[in-house]
Amino acid sequence: MSVLSGSSILVTGGTGSFGKAFIQELLDRHDPRRIVIYSRDELKQYECRQMFRDDQRLRWFLGDIRDLHRLNRAMHGVDYVVHAAALKQVDTAEYNPYEFVKTNIIGSQNVIEACIDAGVKKVVALSTDKASSPINLYGATKLTADKLFITGNHYAAAYPTRFSVVRYGNVMGSRGSVIPFFRKLGLAGESLPITDLRMTRFFITLPQAVKFVLDSFEMMHGGELYVPRIPSMKITDLAQAVAPGAAMHNMGLRPGEKLHEEMISAEEGRRALGVGDRYVLQPDLAAWGYQPPVNAEPVADGFHYTSDTNDQWFTLEEISKLLETDV
Repeated sequence: MSVLSGSSILVTGGTGSFGKAFIQELLDRHDPRRIVIYSRDELKQYECRQMFRDDQRLRWFLGDIRDLHRLNRAMHGVDYVVHAAALKQVDTAEYNPYEFVKTNIIGSQNVIEACIDAGVKKVVALSTDKASSPINLYGATKLTADKLFITGNHYAAAYPTRFSVVRYGNVMGSRGSVIPFFRKLGLAGESLPITDLRMTRFFITLPQAVKFVLDSFEMMHGGELYVPRIPSMKITDLAQAVAPGAAMHNMGLRPGEKLHEEMISAEEGRRALGVGDRYVLQPDLAAWGYQPPVNAEPVADGFHYTSDTNDQWFTLEEISKLLETDV
């Protein structure tokens, strides 16, 4: 039995790639009493209702996280929350910055306020590697959201609600993944556009991301920022695995794009501990009774976690095998 079994759970952005995989796992193995899917797209909700065959444990709330009143209504009777809703496209953020601020920052604060007022027990917010040393607006909004959720524990100090954050890299099989794009070009015999042939990235599968969040609910006391220990891969290896033998050409980095991804900066590394399958960034300030993780290992001086200096790497054969499973 997991902490979520028999509980009422709300997922913001529940019709996205992660949300659908997370909900399926809950329905299959965790026997929830009720799952609230909170999202703003009625077509995606309709499609998800068909996917889950109108499971009676599911509740469908149309709403935007920018709307605090609607969030308050949706949170009634909820025990646990996964906050997955966000605007995510890097280039779109550069052209529409305030829209990203309203959703990723103001919307996140709305989620925090609604969870505290509803008496939610635990909240896990999903972050991104782009929140570490951000160089684009999307990353900056997600770093701000990370800090809002951690600081939310101060606001909730006299309440039962506790907040933690999980930060991970690119998800294989998620909507917007480069894999279908590469596959389509490869089948057409076209050259694959690579932004930089030296580029490396962190990659995690959807099932791994779901398990990581579930485990975080079990472990968290509030205030932790969890980062998984996951392998890196070279983008050229990924392209070769998706479309064997396809030509590649170098496009150059796009605005706001990094050559290598980072999940823990050198500054953050001073607060990092190693615990099993993850790193934990401890909060700078913790006046709510923060509890450091047990069995934690200190990281080396000067530690930072980047995709090019990682000690775990996917081989070409491992990437090919992952792709065969349609993750």
